[in-house]
Amino acid sequence: MSASPIFLRHIAATIVLMLCAAHQPVQAHGGVVEEADICVIKISYLKAHFKIYQPLLDGHDDYCEDLPNATESIFVMEYLHDELQRVPVDFRIIRDVTGKGRFARWEDVAAIDDLDSVTVFYQQPVVEPDVFTVIHAFEEEGEYIGVVTASPPADNRLHIAVFPFEVGFTGFGYWPYVIAAVLLVQLQYLFMSGRIARWRASRRIHKPDLSVVKGGVDDD
Repeated sequence: MSASPIFLRHIAATIVLMLCAAHQPVQAHGGVVEEADICVIKISYLKAHFKIYQPLLDGHDDYCEDLPNATESIFVMEYLHDELQRVPVDFRIIRDVTGKGRFARWEDVAAIDDLDSVTVFYQQPVVEPDVFTVIHAFEEEGEYIGVVTASPPADNRLHIAVFPFEVGFTGFGYWPYVIAAVLLVQLQYLFMSGRIARWRASRRIHKPDLSVVKGGVDDD
């Protein structure tokens, strides 16, 4: 049973909408978002430009979150709020043992019984005037979670950003969705233009009537 053109049109439209939404500045990976082609980390309402470098392998190339190699990596935050220049900020990287992957949040990190046992890097709280920089050499590929904490003394509460990321990332990105959308749109065109119907009709016309042939053989 073949799918109807209307059904295929709905599927194609759904995938196209997903693709459009995927390119909007949404908070897909937790505390790091993309705004106007610039990565921004949101520590509650506090913001900073966020970049990661792997200079030993990639020179001046920068990354938003996922890293291609397990090597020395430089995490840089350029503060966009003056308040961040005056408060202690710490930086932690843990192995992702939450089982939540891209959907891990602070509640999942806080639920880990022994946070130190899964911590691969920790920078004690420091006050930086403009740019916060840490360096960590990853020894293994895998899934990690970054946690940035700022503690302004004025409101007596922590401001936290959590961003899951991968090291040794080899994913396909959005290409599978693009290919699927193109194929479905092409199928929709073939159905709507009547080409599929004409092809199936031509197959019926040229298909030999086996019952007639069989009858001829029986008569002989």
